[in-house]
Amino acid sequence: MDEPIVVTGIGVVSSIGTGKNNFWNALIAGKSGISEITSFDTSVYPTHLGGEVKDFTTPAGKIGRASSLAIRAAHLALDDARLDLNNIDKGRIGVCLGTTMGESQIYQQLNEAWVKKGIEAMDFSLIPYSPPNALAVNVALEFGLSGPNYLIPTACAAGNYCIGYACDLLRKGVAATMLAGGADAFSKLAFTGFNRLLAVAPEKCQPFDKNRKGMIVGEGAALLVLEPLSRATKRNAQIYAQVLGYGLSCDANHMTAPHAAGIAQALEKAMQESKLNPEDVDYINAHGTGTPANDKEECLAIKKVFPGLYKKIPVSSIKSMLGHTMGAASAIESAACCLVVKNGAIPPTINFETPDPECDIDCVANSARSLDVEVVLNNASAFGGNNACVAFRKF
Repeated sequence: MDEPIVVTGIGVVSSIGTGKNNFWNALIAGKSGISEITSFDTSVYPTHLGGEVKDFTTPAGKIGRASSLAIRAAHLALDDARLDLNNIDKGRIGVCLGTTMGESQIYQQLNEAWVKKGIEAMDFSLIPYSPPNALAVNVALEFGLSGPNYLIPTACAAGNYCIGYACDLLRKGVAATMLAGGADAFSKLAFTGFNRLLAVAPEKCQPFDKNRKGMIVGEGAALLVLEPLSRATKRNAQIYAQVLGYGLSCDANHMTAPHAAGIAQALEKAMQESKLNPEDVDYINAHGTGTPANDKEECLAIKKVFPGLYKKIPVSSIKSMLGHTMGAASAIESAACCLVVKNGAIPPTINFETPDPECDIDCVANSARSLDVEVVLNNASAFGGNNACVAFRKF
């Protein structure tokens, strides 16, 4: 089926705001969601800041925080899409969710009980709720959705992978509607890991800045409602954007270090599938973690794919505001891309102070920009060299 796939609902839970309007208003205002960590004691760590979602309480019970964030985003997305689940075939609605850490807080709880009191102190009833695929399953259980159900754990590029795969399922007729995106919860496990890698900035995330010192760990979730254009038109749904296509690649180079060639390959594949020329692209939402290596390699990839144009195309990183939400990152950024083409404005890269000759792109420094945007690329990379790029067009 060659029918266009469109985005008809957006649900976002983030450190700068929950719900598409709060999220968008904070993005355009350049609001930072980075604050002192409150969920655990950070005194033994060299850094103490994170992008925690402060206005969200995990419901009582055994479902983990990551699933709870995903379920909240799903409620927002389905409500936004105005889908009446009482009068729809739930067997034709699927879920495709991405994650990096899965239910890391459940693993943390089990581990701490074992270390402090011994193996018998572990709450073994938590085990069925701990596998990563629990995120997608719990979303389906919440709404009774019995369509295809997938969890894609390609780390920090997983949200884009899910959106691309969900479009494939729709084009093949496997599902009529898909909920696609990603979720990850803040945890001591994630915070410890990134600190041990010496990848965390002590004060602020400064993508593309010459003096950038690293990323900031965050949490959140975003889900998009995706459906074929004819279905959306039949029920008179609002349409945010069309998903033109996507591109995937694996660097096959290094477990943690990014590689420009692999990033460029994903960008090129997304453009090829979307039948785009370089001059068609109006905006790139960058992976932009704020680490020295990532930003340098991503800029090299952009220069390779857009020679002669790379200084003219706005490229911003919203991780400067949210922190790095891991498996939720590119899903939240896809939501931002849909709102960019809908609202005609580009969010800024905040905390930018000193230009870097190696990152001589237009990073939309510190202030949002009004611009009529037709086509955007959402770029994402992950450990293991997994890269994913999704192209969206204004509808």
